[in-house]
Amino acid sequence: MATALFLDCDTGIDDSLALTYLLAQQDVEIVGVAATAGNVPTDVVVANNLAWLELCRRTEIPVHVGAQNPIASRLRTAEDTHGPHGIGYAELFPASTPPSDLDAAHGWLRAADDHRGELIGLVTGPLTNLALAVRADPELPGKLRRLVIMGGAFGVPGNTTPVAEWNTVVDPEAAAEVFEAFSRFDAPDPIVCGLNITEQLVITPAHLCRLRTDSGDALLARHLAEALRFYFEFHDSQNEGYVAYLHDPFAAMVALDPDRVSGIAAHVAVELNGALTRAMTVADRRGMLGPPNAQVVTQADTDAMLDELIDTLAGYARHLNDA
Repeated sequence: MATALFLDCDTGIDDSLALTYLLAQQDVEIVGVAATAGNVPTDVVVANNLAWLELCRRTEIPVHVGAQNPIASRLRTAEDTHGPHGIGYAELFPASTPPSDLDAAHGWLRAADDHRGELIGLVTGPLTNLALAVRADPELPGKLRRLVIMGGAFGVPGNTTPVAEWNTVVDPEAAAEVFEAFSRFDAPDPIVCGLNITEQLVITPAHLCRLRTDSGDALLARHLAEALRFYFEFHDSQNEGYVAYLHDPFAAMVALDPDRVSGIAAHVAVELNGALTRAMTVADRRGMLGPPNAQVVTQADTDAMLDELIDTLAGYARHLNDA
């Protein structure tokens, strides 16, 4: 049987790669894609998700419109990082398929009820929609097979503030609510992929050349390359080199195979009040804040993961081109 997966994302360049990687998996059934405001506003995220799905001929997958704003703060977006439309220099045709009539929070609930105990939840954007879903059904954590979150920074500097990571900064209250929900409920602890590990999955122009060459310069590969070119330029402007960190594809790969990584059990809490530390993720390994509510990923063979990612995307792009 195919693995049921629900993706919540703020697409986004690296979200785009994560989505296409998941679409390439023959044994994965994406039962829904929720659009979260983050890298770009919700309506742009919806348009991006629909466009990628149409390009990949997967318009049967419902796209759920999420909240327009974070739970308790003003929305901030990252067009400087991802481009004015969130997908860098890629120019996708607008999709002809409309989004689902079911909003993102209720998309979560329906997917969890339809695949109770089997659903893999993957969040590569802010946790707004999931927090709203848990508010509507506090038992939701116990209905999931596992939850994988891209978010937080553990033992490393943040990428948005000196101590905090982007997804958590956008909606720290939502992140705090989700971790607290898993503290209260007897459910598998979320697997958390923070900057300490996702910034080890680094793509370079050489990888991009390999993607296009191995795909036969197929259309999907060209669009992904155009998106990534913007991402390279952004990282270069930040004095990080002409490279890009693939945070969200890392989390997608972990969602499908958690055994490829190792980590530590910790009680993760989110700072909400600090003037300098708001949105900081605190991982307590000693039980001072309570029992573990997360598995924080600390180690992975990122070289092997990157090779697999490039091979998968190139093969999928070639398949679409030949079909």
